[in-house]
Amino acid sequence: MARTPRLTKAERKLWNAFPTGETVALGPVMGGPSTGGPSSGGPSSGDPSTGGSVALAGQNAPEDGDAWGPERTVRADVITSLLLGAREAATGSVAAVRLRGARITGSLAIIGGTVEHDLDLKGCHLDQPVLLTGTTTRSVRLTDCALPGLSGGGMRVAGHLSLSGSTVTGTVRLARAQFESGLWLAGTRITADDAWALSAGSMVVESGATLRNADITGGVRLVGSRVNGDLNLEGATLRNPGGRALNADDMVVEGAVHCTRGFTALGCVRVRGARVNGTFSVSGTIRSADTPYALHASHMEVREFYLKPAEPIDGVVNLAYSRIGTLQDDPDTWPDRLRLNGLVYDRLRGSGVTRRIDWAGRDPEGFRPQPYEQLAAWYLRDGNDALARRTQLAKLRARRRTQGLGLRVWGRLLDVTVGYGYRPWLAGVWFAVLLLTGTISFALNPPRPLKPDEAPVFDPFAFSFDLLLPLPAFGQREMFDPAGWTQGLAYGLVIAGWILATALVAGATRVLRPQ
Repeated sequence: MARTPRLTKAERKLWNAFPTGETVALGPVMGGPSTGGPSSGGPSSGDPSTGGSVALAGQNAPEDGDAWGPERTVRADVITSLLLGAREAATGSVAAVRLRGARITGSLAIIGGTVEHDLDLKGCHLDQPVLLTGTTTRSVRLTDCALPGLSGGGMRVAGHLSLSGSTVTGTVRLARAQFESGLWLAGTRITADDAWALSAGSMVVESGATLRNADITGGVRLVGSRVNGDLNLEGATLRNPGGRALNADDMVVEGAVHCTRGFTALGCVRVRGARVNGTFSVSGTIRSADTPYALHASHMEVREFYLKPAEPIDGVVNLAYSRIGTLQDDPDTWPDRLRLNGLVYDRLRGSGVTRRIDWAGRDPEGFRPQPYEQLAAWYLRDGNDALARRTQLAKLRARRRTQGLGLRVWGRLLDVTVGYGYRPWLAGVWFAVLLLTGTISFALNPPRPLKPDEAPVFDPFAFSFDLLLPLPAFGQREMFDPAGWTQGLAYGLVIAGWILATALVAGATRVLRPQ
């Protein structure tokens, strides 16, 4: 039998309670201490459904725990000894460390070990960071606590890790960690001087992960992580001005991502290459805070993207080369700078159907044809041929602004005469105006016949019609010769006729070519 170490009165309580998993309360905590066995206590303020708790005031606040006396102090070595098997479980009980309102001195460190008991600390103050790197353990709950950091890179948790309601004044490191039941950071406050306040790259969460109402100063890194449930960021505030508030490149979420209900990001939200098999909802506030992008979501795959922020996103939004099943947004919150080149979507939802053409032309780097082509294709699938034609026309007009003088002049001519072939009725309008002008002019100033004995009766309508057609139809053009200013009018009608014919052919060729 292992020798019992020298223990203080507070430590002796914990030592004796461990075999049955009974909760030891050394001081008041929010909601009051649990008094029952391992299953007692009900939902705590660290439960993810509550979003954390309100901190205790005065000297009972965990942040002020360094002033607590010996009656509330437990050495970290005592806790690690119990977790590593210093005492056996009582018959018919599940042993666990459950401690409330304590100051924990020394380093709570288990590196590379195997822990077969739950660790449940609530309302505690830890003097030093928790070190669980490479450890295999059962559930770890550090709720409503104050601690200077946590290192759990590569840890395997047969249960969940909860820091809900806690205040962490250092980095939380969870790279390559694996959690069978979940990761709970509801209401957690993390402030770090490092580049990342929460560093959890390549993390795997078999259930959901929640940062609901979390307040994090410093970047959140989830690059390459996998969440096999929902990722909940409702009400969370992520601050990293000048950097990445959230970096979740290549992240995979099998459920939904919720950046809603007061979610605020000060800094870039980057989800490049992420895959979300549910709904990715953004209805909070995103501000670039001196970063090149506010929302960098290129090369992403999402079943449904709900992009209706509380206010227009301040900064560039990049959706380039992403694949989205259903995109829901609101024209009132469209950003001024929007990169859509390569974006592919199956459906568009929300208001502003007729305003989408402007939406497709907001690339800060200038004209890109693909967003117009994709939008026109969607209009066609949706049965709206008129808007599809308007989109193609807008694309050609936008392209014209990038071309040289000659092409701009020719493009303007095609636009005015036939709308680049998408408005062929314009040619009919021009033809009718020119025909009316010629008819009136030549009726008032008839031309002289070239062969008076052979000339037919002069008809100003037929003569003007012949001038406008590349090939005469009524034989009037060859029989009469206008003089004076009407001769210039005749030349102008001939030139205009050729221009209209050429524009019609060019436009028809553009419209009818295979897409």
